[in-house]
Amino acid sequence: MPLQSTKICTWYPGQREGAMRLGDRKIPSQIFYYVVSTIFLEMDVAPGLQGGVVDRRSSREVYVPYCSGQNKRIASIRVGDEGAGQMSRAIGIGVIGMGWMGETHSHSYRAIKELGVEAGFEPRLIVCADDVESRARRAQQRFGFERTTGDWREVIADPAVEVVTIAAPNYLHLEIAQAAAAAGKHIFCEKPVGRGPEETAAIAAAARQAGVITGVGFNYRWAPLVQYARQLIAEGRLGTLTHYRGRFFSMYGSNPSSVLSWRFQRELAGLGTLGDLMSHVVDMAHMLAGPVDRLVANQETFIKRRPEATPGAGTHFTVGEGGPQGEVTNEDYAGALVRFASGAQGTFEACRAIVGPKCQMAFEVHGTCGALSWDFERMNELALYLPDGTGAHEGYTRIVTAPEHPFHGLFNPAPGTGLGYGDLKVVEAYQFLKSVATGAQGQPGFREALAVAQVQAAFERSWKSGGWEEAHTPRAV
Repeated sequence: MPLQSTKICTWYPGQREGAMRLGDRKIPSQIFYYVVSTIFLEMDVAPGLQGGVVDRRSSREVYVPYCSGQNKRIASIRVGDEGAGQMSRAIGIGVIGMGWMGETHSHSYRAIKELGVEAGFEPRLIVCADDVESRARRAQQRFGFERTTGDWREVIADPAVEVVTIAAPNYLHLEIAQAAAAAGKHIFCEKPVGRGPEETAAIAAAARQAGVITGVGFNYRWAPLVQYARQLIAEGRLGTLTHYRGRFFSMYGSNPSSVLSWRFQRELAGLGTLGDLMSHVVDMAHMLAGPVDRLVANQETFIKRRPEATPGAGTHFTVGEGGPQGEVTNEDYAGALVRFASGAQGTFEACRAIVGPKCQMAFEVHGTCGALSWDFERMNELALYLPDGTGAHEGYTRIVTAPEHPFHGLFNPAPGTGLGYGDLKVVEAYQFLKSVATGAQGQPGFREALAVAQVQAAFERSWKSGGWEEAHTPRAV
């Protein structure tokens, strides 16, 4: 398509580097540079090739290049009362895999607009991809994607897509992430980022070499009271940490009639509970207690066979009765005794086939001066023990989430008015896109996923050796 252009502003020389005039309002020069550089970066056209050269010696009109047939609106300027402005640019998003997680991420991107904050960016849902056409069409109708496709490669090839979100099964993570990195796309990938430690290392290496921003779906980090717990630990309120216990118990695979989804098959998922649930446990421990030094681990598969799933239908929560069965080829349970680099002692446990807990992603932390515990099933509460030395009133205090805790105020101003799982995913999406908009890599990214993979690799070695193993960096393939 032929390249055209549209005028957005006029550049005027000023006392130092000049100013941009939008109508009768002057915009500071540093904001002008951010606007123009962002526009040309998005359009993949260098200033000077198709208009847009800034001539500081005289006034000059500045144009936005665009291809005919495309939307001209790429960025907008908001001007305050004092004449200062803030640029809000669109970030084009493509989502690959429109199952539950793909839908959750799509909703989260849309919900950023409702947070009531001056984000400096606006998510634009460009394209969603799924090999089941009905799922892609349903997602387009629900979330307002501009188009759909059955081929994830079209998402990466679309020049309007700046961010690729990978919500596809684990066996596709490596190929998609490497292709996205090679195309210079920023990448958000659901955990565990590949089928195992070596694939995680390869994905992290591809993104690092490409210099793109990355994000990972370790969403439990973002609960307001988890962030508050992190603050207390960082401030030394608990003293020196001595014990950490992390667990993730879920019943989704406790029914022997739960179908044999890809999560239960090593060829498709790679690791079982170690990748699916334990990745959250390890990431949380890293954030709160620091890196793991060594561990001794074990595993078990309690339910050996399951009813075969209907391709393209249902989730890992689906129950099927009758029909042929297939073999479960990865683990239901993973557990370990852990020694942290700090000297703190701990335990990690995760199971998808336990009976009782529905979604118990939880931790308990003990130090020389205090202790705390949190459980996602009661995510708006934190148990905190900070003794005052008198003895008479010592005991755990129940803290409820409030605007004083990180991120709570984004959703409501009321103490005790709780948040939910979907809100954590909105915070996750906001934090990731903020990193993309500013160009500053945030956490958790692929670096943090690789740190989790180091521990997963130690688990696997311990399963084979039966002994203690150090957490080494996995080899990139």
